[in-house]
Order: sequence, then C-alpha cells, then structure tokens
Amino acid sequence: MESCAFSGHRAIPAASGQALRDLLARAIAYAYAQGCRTFYTGGAIGFDTYAAKAVILFRVSHPDVRLVLMLPCADQTLKWTSMQRAAYDYILSEADESILISEEYKRGCMERRNRAMIDRADMLICYVGRKTGGTAQTKRFAAQKGIPIYNLYGSV
Repeated sequence: MESCAFSGHRAIPAASGQALRDLLARAIAYAYAQGCRTFYTGGAIGFDTYAAKAVILFRVSHPDVRLVLMLPCADQTLKWTSMQRAAYDYILSEADESILISEEYKRGCMERRNRAMIDRADMLICYVGRKTGGTAQTKRFAAQKGIPIYNLYGSV
C-alpha cells in the first residue's frame, strides 16, 4: 500500500472533536505502518480538515509523508466562514501538492473529485454515518475498487 484517501461528513459534533483527532492520529499511524506515504483529502470543511491537519502533524515526525489536496473546484470556499477559509488556507499552504478538478463549481465536480481520490488510493479512512451523500458515494467507490475501508464514524 502506498496511498490513503480520507472522506467524511462536513458536520462534526464539537463534542467529538478531540476524540476524532486522537482516532485520526492512530488511523494515520496504522496506514503508515501498512506502507502509505501519500494521503489524499478533498479539502472540505469538517472531516477533510481534521484529516489534513492530522497528516500535517504526523508529518512532523515522518517527513516522508505527503499531503495531497484533491480539490473539486477553485471556488470551493465561496460560502464558507472566515474561520473555515483560514483553516483551508492553512492546509493548502502545508500541502505537498494540490490537484484541481475544475476551475469553478460545475455539476459533478465533487463526484469527479471523490472518484479521483479513490482511483489513486490503496485504502480509505472515512467518517460515514449515512447511506446518501458524497461521503457515502466515496465509500461505495472504494468498496467497488476492493480497497480496505476504515470507517471511524461509530468510534467517536
């Protein structure tokens, strides 16, 4: 295994924040022990941001780790709060690479981003509590590809 993708819900209960950070740290260490050195995230608010920050922190002691942001569109942050944009700007500045799917939001760009991450991934770490939406779709893509899926949703 060489790469791991993250996908999860945008809304994370505040009370779950620290538990999720701890769980992500363990999941990243596990993925690393399995050989993953490149970590993909979609750069969205919520789980994607938690995952990106966890990879950035892990990279301090594991400089061979790469963070790649797979961005659906350049204007993804258009309706975000200033605090959400600041977090995004931070992870963007710390990423080793960013791949842009579309210059502007177009129907299907999120799905293309999700599929592109799974096409590159050997493992998925997710936070999925519903059967609908983009995160559930990404989990289905991973299942169709036959890669290991680790859902952290029931653990926090």
